[in-house]
Amino acid sequence: MGFGGISIWQLLIILLVVLVLFGSKKLRSIGSDLGQGIKGFKKAINDDESKENDKSKD
Repeated sequence: MGFGGISIWQLLIILLVVLVLFGSKKLRSIGSDLGQGIKGFKKAINDDESKENDKSKD
């Protein structure tokens, strides 16, 4: 059994259907955009924390 009662074969079939519907180029661009968004979000959080630390030191 896999995730929440879904077997590995069901996950593979779902992945295959998504790949056929969207195509590999579209999925690659979606993954890239999502990765850049997460990276930007983490950077903003780290920048905000460093600003707060600088304010508390002054």
